[in-house]
Amino acid sequence: MTDVSTPGASTRLYSQTPFDERGNFYYEGDLYRTGDNLSTLAARIGGHLKTKFPDTRFAIKTEKFARVRKIIAEILHTPADLTARDAQNDFFIAVRDQMERFGYTRSNLLQDFHTCSFYCEARLGQAYWAALAARRGAKNPVEAKVSLAAFKKQVRAGDSLKLVDAPAGHRSLGTTRAITQVRSGDLILEGRSYLSFPRASAFACDGKLVRISNGSEYDPDSHLLYEWLRRDAA
Repeated sequence: MTDVSTPGASTRLYSQTPFDERGNFYYEGDLYRTGDNLSTLAARIGGHLKTKFPDTRFAIKTEKFARVRKIIAEILHTPADLTARDAQNDFFIAVRDQMERFGYTRSNLLQDFHTCSFYCEARLGQAYWAALAARRGAKNPVEAKVSLAAFKKQVRAGDSLKLVDAPAGHRSLGTTRAITQVRSGDLILEGRSYLSFPRASAFACDGKLVRISNGSEYDPDSHLLYEWLRRDAA
């Protein structure tokens, strides 16, 4: 379906819309459409962001609680270096402005009043930091011969993982722990600990070494490097 402008909708972007002299704020996006359920709205926003930011990959997530709807655009990859806080904020505003075009907001901060069709958030996922670190030249590169999906099928209870590198001060560095259970979202290790599976883009395995990226703005190349010790290995 082709989006059409809502009659009377604002031609300004959300971030460009001012409060009036009485503290009232009113915004209705030109792509707002009444009656959209959350999944339909998320799909429309996801397609729109793909068009507006063709070099950026997003994961669109939804939350619903206490009659509140929220849509999150998680940034997985973009060519821009968003390490600096100002660069992050500028990009977040640009993304949220496009998301807000699908909704409406009415508020008055002086009267503690706020209502909107949905809340939106833009944020950086760990996959973004993994991609940035790879462009800069990552430490402990591991050739991705075994995909995350294949690793989940091959890893078994009784195998072990030895943590051979990690951020400074990691308490488990150098330890070897047996895998006691393989679940869809994580591995249960002996000693009542677990290892969550990351997104596929933050995972690399060559059949022996497993690299899991968990970077942040403070350390984009942060990662865990494990040696995969198979129980049935000859």
